[in-house]
Amino acid sequence: MNSKQSLYAFTNHPNQQTVMDEITNALKSLKMPGMAHYWTTITETRQADGLSLKDGLQLLIQAELDNRTLSRNERLVKNARFRYKASIDEVIYDAKRGIDRQKVLNLSTCDYIRQGVSMLITGASGTGKSWLASAFGHQACMNGLKVAYFNLYRLFEEIAMARVASTLHRFFTKLAQTDLLIIDDFGMKLLDGQQLLDFMEIIEDRHGRKATIIVSQLPVSDWYDVMKGNTTAADAILDRLVHTSVRFELKGDSMRRKKQQKSINSEKND
Repeated sequence: MNSKQSLYAFTNHPNQQTVMDEITNALKSLKMPGMAHYWTTITETRQADGLSLKDGLQLLIQAELDNRTLSRNERLVKNARFRYKASIDEVIYDAKRGIDRQKVLNLSTCDYIRQGVSMLITGASGTGKSWLASAFGHQACMNGLKVAYFNLYRLFEEIAMARVASTLHRFFTKLAQTDLLIIDDFGMKLLDGQQLLDFMEIIEDRHGRKATIIVSQLPVSDWYDVMKGNTTAADAILDRLVHTSVRFELKGDSMRRKKQQKSINSEKND
């Protein structure tokens, strides 16, 4: 038997349907749903008749690889727990708002994540900071990278629960191993005492190894003021976040307000 033999040799059988079903069930049992689905498709549409054994196997294997990639990406997105459903393809480029097309496209390769470079996204409420962070996070998932999305309040809630459950080391290790950590609403509460030390540990563990996106309404120049009582820790955090980071400073009117006004006007016209 050679690679030029058609798959027809396997499908043109007196008990053809039985053979087809047995192969499909066997592929499913082997946990190859992508291959099973493609096998069913090419046999039902008679495409298998014109395929060599080699070409048929290549197509089946590629179908399985594609299905596994899709499943992995969907799982990564679900586990990330993004604030918004967003993607790079939906970004509206506007240099006046601080969203440069070439800059976003360069970052969409996710090389900054692999290089452990941080990103700082600042701007007034409603300018699209969290949405943009979610879009970058989604792009990372599409590249097979692990992402975790926290607002600052939930992050410290998780830390507090882990400390009570004596699983803090495990939680910090998990964060340190996450390819991209997104922290939203930074600056909405003062960091002092143990919280400031915990935040410093998270940033220190990731510095130069994993990427972190910080989202804040406050300009970077005001960040020092939200870290009270420990100037050494504040200096260390800012030193690791600011000097080598990529920055987006979003400007303009609130996008949420624009959408709300557009919805109101649409209802009036109806």
